[in-house]
Amino acid sequence: MTAASIEALDRAWLHPFTSIAEQETHPGLVIVEGRGTRVRDASGRWYLDAMAGLWCVNVGYGRAEIAAAIAEQARRLPYYHGFAGAANEPAIRLAAKLRELAPMPNAQVFYASSGSEANDTQIKLIWHYNNLLGRPAKKKLIARLRGYHGTTLGASSLTGLPYVHARFDLPLSKLFVHVSPAHWPAGAEPGETEDACAERLARELDETIVREGPDTVAAFFAEPVMGAGGVLVPPERYFERIQPVLRRHDVLLVADEVICGFGRLGRWFGSQRYGIAPDLVTIAKGLTSGYLPMSACLISERVHGVLRAASREVGPFAHGYTYSGHPVAAAAGLANLAILEREQLVAHADRVGARLQERLRERCAGHPRLKDVRGVGLIAALEPHDPEHAKRLAALLLADGVIARVVAGCIAVSPPLILHADEVDELVAALVRALDKLS
Repeated sequence: MTAASIEALDRAWLHPFTSIAEQETHPGLVIVEGRGTRVRDASGRWYLDAMAGLWCVNVGYGRAEIAAAIAEQARRLPYYHGFAGAANEPAIRLAAKLRELAPMPNAQVFYASSGSEANDTQIKLIWHYNNLLGRPAKKKLIARLRGYHGTTLGASSLTGLPYVHARFDLPLSKLFVHVSPAHWPAGAEPGETEDACAERLARELDETIVREGPDTVAAFFAEPVMGAGGVLVPPERYFERIQPVLRRHDVLLVADEVICGFGRLGRWFGSQRYGIAPDLVTIAKGLTSGYLPMSACLISERVHGVLRAASREVGPFAHGYTYSGHPVAAAAGLANLAILEREQLVAHADRVGARLQERLRERCAGHPRLKDVRGVGLIAALEPHDPEHAKRLAALLLADGVIARVVAGCIAVSPPLILHADEVDELVAALVRALDKLS
């Protein structure tokens, strides 16, 4: 098929987060191949994928080991469910590996297929947990403005982005409450120090819990670094300050590691970078590097112990998905994690990420078109003074052979963890050229 014919057929697919009107009049970017940090479109042009797909292809494209693991498992056992105690070997082995890596001791694993599904599961787990403890009123969930937790009904309600709520009758109810984002330094008040900013945000969270009633607030959801809301980096001591507040009010902490997990911040989990001791962790994306859909909830002993103690009385845990613990996805996950470990890509991401942050600040910070440059590890954002410029910057980068993403009026980059030092320089040079071309 020709590139034009593929583009014509593409109009039969309703794309996520895409304008239907624009899709009908402008052909999309049809990607047909990927190798390492690069992808090729239907017309044969190669691009540096500075977004690792959708923040997820951590080990890069074209990994033969993952493809082989997928093919072998599909031949041996392409599917089996996990209901009523059934299991499959790859899902068991992957759970054991995740338990070893998890940023909490003795984690239990519950599988799903997407970050949205996993966060919906976390909501149900939290409500179930409090019901079992005889606290039926303790159900409110606090998240942050500009936070992103998915697009299912529950996860969308947690998400703090107005365009995700608009015309979908969301949030679902008053059980979903939002507080200010953690955003240093751009989110600070005039003259405010980093410590003072963290203290103010902790105080706001405390006041919100008190206002809502501690006996009604169940959990707080937070990304270590807020991705789709514009790559918002917290004050260094933010999580140190908010965790005592949550413990004082007996409020669970859910670390949404969908983007930050598996090396993105130069640690296995963002929780380890910021000293977070979560009760629940949501993982997806980097779990399989996007090679197959898979996500999971990591459940602390604090929560699982309550579920376990009540299980004989309440019967089966009445929640699950057809594809929970899918054997082929689990095989992909095991192969992916083996690559991350063998090639020491988490440490590599820390080193190359430091270079990326340094080069961005050297060459882009202070540009007359930019309001802010921020990031940590291998995730960063450039925020123009005019939010409308972000879309034009993305178009200029694409024309220059680099794929970036517009998020919350910013240009975000989140490249594969295998990015080389010279590719850092290539990416930053392209960003500078795009900024200089803005009219």
